Amino acid sequence: MSKGGNIVRIVSNAAVFILLEVAALVMLRHNGQMQNIWISKGIHAVQGAIWGGTESVRNYFSLRRQNDSLATENSRLRNIIREYRALTGKNISADSVGNVTGGFRYTHATTVKVSNNKQHNYLILDKGSEDGIEEFSGIITDKGVIGIIDAVGKNYSYARSFKNTGMVVSARIGKEGPVGEMIWDGVSSNGAQLREIPLHIPIHEGDTVYTSGFSSVFPADIPLGITGEATAVNGSTHNVKVTLFADFSAIRYVTIVNNMNDEEIEELEGKDED
Repeated sequence: MSKGGNIVRIVSNAAVFILLEVAALVMLRHNGQMQNIWISKGIHAVQGAIWGGTESVRNYFSLRRQNDSLATENSRLRNIIREYRALTGKNISADSVGNVTGGFRYTHATTVKVSNNKQHNYLILDKGSEDGIEEFSGIITDKGVIGIIDAVGKNYSYARSFKNTGMVVSARIGKEGPVGEMIWDGVSSNGAQLREIPLHIPIHEGDTVYTSGFSSVFPADIPLGITGEATAVNGSTHNVKVTLFADFSAIRYVTIVNNMNDEEIEELEGKDED
């Protein structure tokens, strides 16, 4: 028999074998409850292995992007340290700073789950009360504000994402410019609006927007995004479009910030109301 004939025979035999195996599995599945459970478990095991492998491959190929981001952040921090040394003549190290700076405690965390396809998006983080996490702590990265902790368990925390129609961040245009309320635009992944900017203040596209520091949740001067088109509202204020720096589709590592002085601030505010 020719070589081509052998190949056809092998392929035909393999096809018949596969069909017989499939038929046998179908007959087993319909012939008894125990066989049905056994086959279902086997199918679920295969699905689990495939999903787990897919997630591992996705995480592997995202490592380069994560490493590039970390390298950029390390470079920025080294520049800050050099500037500090030049201005003060003092040295600075991680041991001398610890995890409390400027009245805020900083705790690194990893996202366990991120919701991005709703009007009220959320995050779940791998840090909880055992790690000193408290409700109403802020969540940030080097690219901006990510959210606020709403509920804390022993080992995990549930947070409201900035991509949530109920969240407002106090923000400033530039380091010394006007302050307004920044909210998610409710549509795009990286779009926001800065509201209540006085109409008499000129707005320039391309300016950087920072946290104002007027909130007890977030430290001042965290870069948030870049200004875009400004629109007059009721002839008295501007609404300014903002393109956010944060990529909410790729959030993995975050920092939880807790204001160590928030109780004192709230007490003083309460006295003013009285």
